[in-house]
Amino acid sequence: MPVSTSPAGPARPDRPSGPGPAGPPPARADERPRSVLYLAASVYSPADPFATALLVEGDRVSWVGSHEAAQAQRGRADVVVEAPGALVTAGFVDAHAHVTEAGLAAAGLDLTDVASADELLDRVAAAAAADPGRLLLGHGWDDDAWAARGGGAGARVPSREELDRAAGGAEVLLSRVDVHSALVSSALADRAGLAGLEGAGEGALVRLRAHDVARDASRRLAPAERERAQRRGLAAAAAAGVATVTECSAPHVGSPEDLRALRALSDAGEVPEVLAYWGVLARDEAEAAAALADVEGAGVLGLAGDLCVDGSYGSRTAWLRAPYADLAGSGLPADHAGVPHLSAADVADHLVACTRAGVQGGFHVIGDAAADALVEGLLAAEARVGTAALASARHRVEHLEAPDARAVAELARLGVVASVQPAFDARWGGPDGLYARRLGTERAAAINPFADLAAAGVPLALGSDAPVTPFDPWGAVRAAAAAAPGPEGRARGLSARAAFLAHTRGGWRAARRDGEGVLVPGALATLAVWEVGDLVVQAADARVSSWSTDPRSGVPGLPDLSEGAAAPRCLRLLRAGRVLHDTGDLAA
Repeated sequence: MPVSTSPAGPARPDRPSGPGPAGPPPARADERPRSVLYLAASVYSPADPFATALLVEGDRVSWVGSHEAAQAQRGRADVVVEAPGALVTAGFVDAHAHVTEAGLAAAGLDLTDVASADELLDRVAAAAAADPGRLLLGHGWDDDAWAARGGGAGARVPSREELDRAAGGAEVLLSRVDVHSALVSSALADRAGLAGLEGAGEGALVRLRAHDVARDASRRLAPAERERAQRRGLAAAAAAGVATVTECSAPHVGSPEDLRALRALSDAGEVPEVLAYWGVLARDEAEAAAALADVEGAGVLGLAGDLCVDGSYGSRTAWLRAPYADLAGSGLPADHAGVPHLSAADVADHLVACTRAGVQGGFHVIGDAAADALVEGLLAAEARVGTAALASARHRVEHLEAPDARAVAELARLGVVASVQPAFDARWGGPDGLYARRLGTERAAAINPFADLAAAGVPLALGSDAPVTPFDPWGAVRAAAAAAPGPEGRARGLSARAAFLAHTRGGWRAARRDGEGVLVPGALATLAVWEVGDLVVQAADARVSSWSTDPRSGVPGLPDLSEGAAAPRCLRLLRAGRVLHDTGDLAA
């Protein structure tokens, strides 16, 4: 894509120099605000569906319009960026992520592509030999995928003895792809005191309480180690065009110190903004106040995020109404239907406490029985605080993969925001995917009803759950738009435009910061410049061509997200006018 940058006033650099996510130096008191005029193929703005140019002055968007009208704005610009093939959009908001975990996973042993227990052990042995005695962290193995490749109902996971031999006796924690279970060596199990804890079992695989304790023991980081991991995670988000990351923390995921460190990085302005939640149960206002006091200084928006009503499908801890469909060979009882972590009464108490404390409450909800508990808790809370108070609090629910029609209607009525992960559906959905194996094809076909939620009026926000899936906002938009029909051919997917808005404005709305995430005059200049192919408009009627380049639609175009189309590439990301990421393609 041809691009050029030309000075149009006092010359100042338009991007940071040197490596890392540093931004331009702050302006001196005697300098006028730095201004950059972008001339692109399109600017996605509700102010003008045909906009192709945008002026940033200081930390704000000051003007949006056409190339022709932009000629009158050149005199106000210090720098003119000419990118005739580029798309400019608001920066994405990832509505559910774990920054420190994503940074640790990026630096650890990548197990996402291993195909068997034996291959995993070979990777561990090679890593242990290269750095003997050091704590070995890895992420991403998926025994369900191993079973699918082998055509069997189950797959062997390494025994504790095999893992100990491969690691040479070192401490090892290898998290499963869903981060709800892990393989743990004897050395780490002994140090952490896993014996006798729920989920410890007898082998290397640990779940539930044993998993949480083992992960905590492996995450006791020195401040410098924590900062490196957090910067690594935030840099990955910025490179993907994510300007704002919603950290869904909890005691089993992170710590108050972790959240405060993230807040300090965020406040410095050189990385994506962090919106923080702390997943601790509060049964009354006093407990809510105490929980918030524990994370004072972290800018926590509410007691929400990974406050788990249940677990995950992959680890068979999601709470279901009926047993799992693939229990043969799993070592679990024939009637196993997951593991409830909170009851409907817990949900109600927490929502009442948060509503009265004036903060958002929220929960991690996966299975259909967990969704039932959520709804019963919401209704009980409504009876105690009233509909208006409960709805105005704008409580959150994370994941929400299996709500039925009643749940969808009640969530919409009570103003609950759903933070969903379409990448899960793309990765584990379909007739041959993990969902179908765990639940059976009929139950699996009904989960992730994105269209039903949107049609009912449930506000949606999109996220990655990084490191479970990577920061990839356009991939999430594509997955939401490409979701296969559900039972009786009912649509499950969103339009690409609705998905895009859920991943930008929707993420801000989920944090109760309405009005952000759009490029209009006066808005913060938090934006991304993308290298794209054709800009198209998705048709609403599936009987005709799904995509159109006809400008007469009067709708701002988006990248072609149909199968086989090249993914957009983030050339530059700004947060309030400050450059967080730059590939160099827009440089002078």
